[in-house]
Amino acid sequence: MAATMKGPVAVEDVNVTFEDQQKINKFARNTSRMTELKNEIESKKKSLQNLQDAGDDLMMLDDDALLVPFQIGDVFISHSQEETQEMLEAAKETLEQEVKGLEERVSSIQQLLSDLKVQLYAKFGNNINLEADES
Repeated sequence: MAATMKGPVAVEDVNVTFEDQQKINKFARNTSRMTELKNEIESKKKSLQNLQDAGDDLMMLDDDALLVPFQIGDVFISHSQEETQEMLEAAKETLEQEVKGLEERVSSIQQLLSDLKVQLYAKFGNNINLEADES
């Protein structure tokens, strides 16, 4: 088996200014924040799906006079089927708005990150790695 070696990688000695370090730190903070927001979006979408499933199950009930428990905080309160359906719809609308707001924040952070990438790669070239690890 023959081993292949890549040619020597030229590492340029680039002076990192205070402003450059601030940009790198800002990039790292925003990358972390974007990851947190994406996790929060995923969690809210799962909750939204659970509410949708609950609404579907509620529609399949035959007895309209049956009281349906609805969780508010740590307490379950019994309501009529119609009231519970209305509460589910309100909760879904609230979650959808929250998801939309979070997605807008992720989009603005992505724009900021792409601007910072352009600036940092222009100065440091291959001496800096700003790509997310796929682990």
